[in-house]
Amino acid sequence: MLDRIPLAAAVRCVSSGSVNVTAPLNFWGGQRRSSKHKSNTENVYEPATGRILCHLEPCGAAEIDEAVKHAKSAFGHWSKLSGMDRARIMIEAAHIIEREEIAEMEVVNNGKSITEARLDVDSARLCIEYYAGLASTLAGQHVQLAGGSFAYTRREPLGVCVGIGAWNYPFQIAAWKSAPALACGNSMVFKPSPVTPVTAVLLGEIFAQAGAPEGLFNVVQGGQETGSLLCHHPDVAKVSFTGSVPTGKKIMEMASHGVKPVTLELGGKSPLLIFKDSDLENAVRGALMANFLSQGQVCSNGTRVFVQKDVLPEFVEEVVERTQAIEIGDPLLETTRMGALVSRPHLDKVLSYVDQAKKEGATVLCGGEAFVPSDPKLRGGYYMTPCVLGNCTDEMTCVKEEIFGPVMSVLSFETEEEVLHRANDTSLGLAAGVFTRDVRRAHRVVEQLKAGSCFINNYNITPVEVPFGGFKMSGIGRENGQVTIEYYSQLKTVFVEMGDVDSLF
Repeated sequence: MLDRIPLAAAVRCVSSGSVNVTAPLNFWGGQRRSSKHKSNTENVYEPATGRILCHLEPCGAAEIDEAVKHAKSAFGHWSKLSGMDRARIMIEAAHIIEREEIAEMEVVNNGKSITEARLDVDSARLCIEYYAGLASTLAGQHVQLAGGSFAYTRREPLGVCVGIGAWNYPFQIAAWKSAPALACGNSMVFKPSPVTPVTAVLLGEIFAQAGAPEGLFNVVQGGQETGSLLCHHPDVAKVSFTGSVPTGKKIMEMASHGVKPVTLELGGKSPLLIFKDSDLENAVRGALMANFLSQGQVCSNGTRVFVQKDVLPEFVEEVVERTQAIEIGDPLLETTRMGALVSRPHLDKVLSYVDQAKKEGATVLCGGEAFVPSDPKLRGGYYMTPCVLGNCTDEMTCVKEEIFGPVMSVLSFETEEEVLHRANDTSLGLAAGVFTRDVRRAHRVVEQLKAGSCFINNYNITPVEVPFGGFKMSGIGRENGQVTIEYYSQLKTVFVEMGDVDSLF
């Protein structure tokens, strides 16, 4: 990508603390743009070191109008292309994506390990390729009616779509939202989290280099005010948001004023059920994957780990040993398996949940403390030791509330009926998992779990071919999979009369 994208956009870094981002992070009309509100800039920090990485220029009403205007103009051209023509450009964009360089910037941006960041970039590329493949398959239905008359349906794009991303998967979420939108013939204005604003603009440049019309994918920076301007804008046809439940509710309310459809991928407090007949080695691996990816900052994490009483001691011993062995440190090092949390306030919040758990009677089996790496340049970073809490009960705060950090709560259960009742006793329903060798039990339990994304003998696997989303207060709509086409398009019915009008008047 270094020879195809301006150096301002692609900065090859060799270690944490070595990158300064100076280029503008807003992007519309095919190029980076500076905001008029330079006096209102906000500091953006590098999680691994705690130093200032760049300054965020939030977009106000004028910038939002400009970005939406460019998106609306691009929509006029893009929506008229054939699915095959859109697919060619999307495939080219996927091919332009350079895994290593974008992954490195994602690490600097977010704090996760380079190993995970590479997988995130892979997911983004695969998502664009997948929806490129679907672009030429969009079709309606022909319905034969009496007397030779017939009806047909057309699947048509919505117009200018807004994507609002979260800070835990900045580049991946930008792709997950834009790929189905663009495949359906829409254009998009994307707002990243103000905590992680750096990598979404790279996707804008990639689409532009691939031959997309100027304004097809635009990036506007900012916080709550910028998001509100996008949701209320009269030329915006749809809003897709990933983030917290309270913010999701506000976005749904704002979109309702224009009767705009929304996709909401919100929070979770997901259960992971481990039965005594499970392969315990796999169950331990699954529990670690369900809790410690991206420093525990994953909405679908299975943080309520219910273990059948007979195997609880063996499970706890093994999971604690594996957790204590997790390598914490510089996220750009190949050996690191847990990087820094995204910000100082978030680190403090997660640590406060551990303190509260202790006050309520939970036992800290390992971790749960601030961690200071030996490397001097990392000592200002936002690190903590991954935590396993034992002796947890359903009433504890750590079991009821989404912590969004590397904290696993282990609970004991005896019967299937009991654990199903407890697992479903939450207002959230994003994900759930079960480990068992009994195939009948596995499918019986999954049928009764009130969650949108369920796993049998694995956890946190998100292939782009499969829909992802939640039940209850965990959201509305789906991301990924073929069904998501329905959330970025609208159906028009056309009736064709082949005879005379049979009038009542």
